[in-house]
Amino acid sequence: MTATQSDLAGLSRFIFRAPNWYTSLGFALLLAAMAGIAAFDSGTATESWRRVFILGQDAWEGIFYIGIPTVIASVGTAGVDRFLGGKLTPNRSSLLALVCEVIVVVALTVAAVISVLTPLGQTFVFDVLVVALSSIFAFRLLVVMAVSRSSLPVAAVPASIQTVASAVLLFVYSGTVRFLEVGGPLLQAYMMPYLARADRAPPELLVVGPNHFTLLAITSLIYATAVYVFVRVIDRPWERSLGVSMLDFLRGFIGHIAEGSRELEDFFEQLGQEAIVPVTVLSFKRFDGTEKARWILPMIHPGPMGEIGGGNFPERVASRTEGLAFPPHATAGHDFNLVTEREVDTILDAADRAYRKITYSREATPSVRVQSGEAKLLAQGFDDDALLVSTYAPGFADDVEYAVGLSAAAEARTAGLDDVLLVDAHNSNNGLDGADLGHVTPGSKRSFDMIAAAGDAGTHLVTAPRGELELGTAWDATPWTPRDGIGPLGVRVTVTAVSDQTTAYVLVDGNNMEPGLRDRVVERLDRVVDVSEVMTTDTHIVNTVEADNQVGAAIDHDEFVALVADLVDAALVDREPVSAGMAMERAEVTVFGNDRTETLASHANAVVSMGGALAAAVILAAMAVSVLIFFLA
Repeated sequence: MTATQSDLAGLSRFIFRAPNWYTSLGFALLLAAMAGIAAFDSGTATESWRRVFILGQDAWEGIFYIGIPTVIASVGTAGVDRFLGGKLTPNRSSLLALVCEVIVVVALTVAAVISVLTPLGQTFVFDVLVVALSSIFAFRLLVVMAVSRSSLPVAAVPASIQTVASAVLLFVYSGTVRFLEVGGPLLQAYMMPYLARADRAPPELLVVGPNHFTLLAITSLIYATAVYVFVRVIDRPWERSLGVSMLDFLRGFIGHIAEGSRELEDFFEQLGQEAIVPVTVLSFKRFDGTEKARWILPMIHPGPMGEIGGGNFPERVASRTEGLAFPPHATAGHDFNLVTEREVDTILDAADRAYRKITYSREATPSVRVQSGEAKLLAQGFDDDALLVSTYAPGFADDVEYAVGLSAAAEARTAGLDDVLLVDAHNSNNGLDGADLGHVTPGSKRSFDMIAAAGDAGTHLVTAPRGELELGTAWDATPWTPRDGIGPLGVRVTVTAVSDQTTAYVLVDGNNMEPGLRDRVVERLDRVVDVSEVMTTDTHIVNTVEADNQVGAAIDHDEFVALVADLVDAALVDREPVSAGMAMERAEVTVFGNDRTETLASHANAVVSMGGALAAAVILAAMAVSVLIFFLA
């Protein structure tokens, strides 16, 4: 990925999985009880048992006046939102209610301290409460619009629940109804006991009057308008350049990271473009006709992250092959991310078609290393086909662009080869440091180095002597997890033997490697095989929470090298005569498209960098209008 894309992926560190709704609710009630003890004073007592009773009463009042609106919002928001066609889950609803309760408690605490230190008095505290309730309405409105993609009038209904619940309690227990002429004598006789319960409330609430509710309605309207203006200003560039809404991306991104939803794929489908990609299959069969190993290489990028799109493509391949699956990384960047996981099935169907038309042969060439400039290729021929593995190690490199890979494979075929399976080893990079992350782009010196090396490799293989092929395999799921940079396929090894030459191909289910680790593995394997290379699948299942999680960043290098060496030893023992064959099919899939990834990342990063300043400006403007209204009132 580019530096811009890495900045976008790095935002995932700020996202966390929403806790269960009952966890958020329990913490909210505890916070409300503590706030009640601090805010309400039911009197003093010398006896310890009476003091415990009084503290319990204060805690109950906190739960009632602060916690009950949170409970109502926690339980009711998701139900109302979904009834109106939204997608807010109970976990998100409870977490949102808790955050809003924290905002109210903090605002009241600050106001209480100011009222004690200044002559503003208790009325100031409730003025601040009005602003806090309006603020949480605006905050909830923004979240509901982002998560549920509802219009402002529709989103205002579930967003207002917590504010309305608090206002109703204040209205009833402050006795505000006494200032109003509501109904006739019959209505007042039967309804007043329920609408006017000031005698059961703390005396602090008696300062609340009708003007507070009028101000609450006015400020809520002002803040809702501010939210609408903020969203429209932020959303405008997305709609003009990409034809999509920023809220759709925000909802999908948070939903995927926080709850593992597929909403992000819906957003990517709106961006996608049709593409035709080659899918190349290299199969090895035993003499009894059973498959021993299968390499599958579609020219796609296994991203963008987690299991979204093709992010978990390597595991999907492994679950569908008869022999031991080897899904290395192709020469393609993030513009060739599949937009949905459904597209993986299209790729696998093309791989099945290619597999069925393979013609097998016992003949293979010894492997050969060629180099042009920085580019190094390990090449081996199987009948009239070839396997090429490209690396820039010990230099740093990330993805090789689609056009460069097509050109290199075509250059190799000009020597007389039929099908070419060209692998980007993706095995040496310095993470996300610096502006140049090692992309091999069309027109760069590195691209011409790779193309020239592929041509040299094709020439060598066409004229190389042939011999009978033996092959051994081994694999280990390893003790490491995606958080350690290793995916579910672990480490897989293919060892070929032709004319007394042995070649080890090591495939690690990870996303690139720490600098120097590939070289340590190759140096260790030189003791037992003639030639070796290390590759990664570039699986993005390891990049759900961290944008940079390369193989070797979180695991012990010595342990890793030892594990690979043991697997190569096992593969050498496993050698047996096999026949090999290669075929290629094309698949029509929907991918991100040319420059879409970079445009998306640029827009998202602009929202992060400029959105904060714009939000601050909008908040200050809304607050200034609110203060003016308070003074005029």
